[in-house]
Order: sequence, then C-alpha cells, then structure tokens
Amino acid sequence: MLSTRRSRVRAAAATGMAAVVVAVGAVTFNASAQEVQAAHPIPSPNPTLAPPPGSTKVAEVHVQKGTQTYTCAGGVFGPTSTPEARLVGQGGPIHHFAGPSWQSERDDSLVTATRIAAGPPSPDAIPELLLGVNSHTGSGILSPVTHIQRLHTSGGVAPTRSCTDGETASVPYDATYVFWAAP
Repeated sequence: MLSTRRSRVRAAAATGMAAVVVAVGAVTFNASAQEVQAAHPIPSPNPTLAPPPGSTKVAEVHVQKGTQTYTCAGGVFGPTSTPEARLVGQGGPIHHFAGPSWQSERDDSLVTATRIAAGPPSPDAIPELLLGVNSHTGSGILSPVTHIQRLHTSGGVAPTRSCTDGETASVPYDATYVFWAAP
C-alpha cells in the first residue's frame, strides 16, 4: 500500500515536472517567435510611410505620457510643435523631445530625425510620419536605427483658439513609434 502511494506521488511529481518543462518550452518558443517576428518588417497602414524594403524592426514603443507644445505666432498656434514624451515598450523606455530627438533611458543612445513623408491630415490627430535618422550619439539600442515611424496617432493637434504671440499650449497626444534599421 505504501509502495503504491509512493508510486502515485512520484508519477504526480513527474507529471508536474513535465508540465513545467512544457510551459518553459512554450515560453521559449513564444520568445523565439517574437524575435523572428521582430526581424521582419510589419506592414504600414500607409505605404508611403513604410521603411525601406528589407529593414529590420529594432524597437516598438508607445507613448506613456506625451504632449505636443505649440507656440503662438501671429495670433495662431502652430504649425510646428515641440514633443515631450516618455515612450515604453519593446526597446523602451525612451525619452522623445525637441529636435526631434529620441534617447534611450537604458543606454543613453540618441538619434535625431527629419520628416520624409506624412500621412493625410486629420482634424483630431497629429499626422502619422516616416522620419529619416540624420544623427546618432552614443552606443546602444538606437545605434543602428535609420528610420522611425510614428503611427496610430491621436490628439496632439494645435489649438484653434486665438492666442497672444509667445503664448504656449501643450496638447496631450498618443502614438506608436517603430524604430527600423536598414538592411
């Protein structure tokens, strides 16, 4: 009887251990699948905003908290703004600020970029963009980046009210930033 109980306990322990091994294997497989997926470009919602063919995704981050700040000139806000945002996600956290600049909070690597293409205007959101990186500083996650997409935008549009020259207005916004390295 005691021998039978021990056999059942051993069998249960072995089954539990097998479940742990299977679970760990599934996590490893899922991580590998994510790594493979990250190595292939994701389709852009707008083909004019796609990175060069063969580009590799370096990081994808989302605005955790961000604003676009506009300065009044000639009684109106805009058309340009200064970003201030904390981005989080795969590759984050990243600080996005004037320049426009993006700096990794993990390794201090930094890039600046300029607009290559913009999506169609929207009255409710800043435009989606494709940007080309024009400078690199430091060594780290952003070092290989050549292109940045700003996608899935909401908010951040300049106020339409009248204003006094020099007055500023910070408008909350949301977006996803995808960082790409050329092939």
